[in-house]
Amino acid sequence: MEIEQLPGLNAILNSLSAVLLIAGYGLIRRKRIRAHRACMFAAFVTSTLFLISYLTYHYHHGSTRFQGQGWVRPVYFAILITHTTLAAVIVPFALTTLYRATRGSFARHARVARWTLPIWLYVSVTSVVVYLMLYQLYPAR
Repeated sequence: MEIEQLPGLNAILNSLSAVLLIAGYGLIRRKRIRAHRACMFAAFVTSTLFLISYLTYHYHHGSTRFQGQGWVRPVYFAILITHTTLAAVIVPFALTTLYRATRGSFARHARVARWTLPIWLYVSVTSVVVYLMLYQLYPAR
């Protein structure tokens, strides 16, 4: 795989993570604990693979400037800023949520998961939106 292909892979990994998060939420609502655990662990692995790929890409490629102009520019940066801020916030939340689940502290797990899920889902979805805007809709020439 070439470095230039990593942003597309990253979007796929984040899309998969979002699907797994939604599926995991639905499963826990139906009390399907083992399936929930499998989905959430897969979402964690997928997000970890994304982070490795993302860091690899930016280490070798650097940053990519957004080419959009007009009204779309502040929209893009609003999405990017909230995405980046929450991406930093979600790491300790996800680790805490996972840790509490693996320790069997399910009441404490559920309390933090109520915050972790929407933030993680937002970060996963907005990552795909940023990819689409940066590399598909307004690519560098």
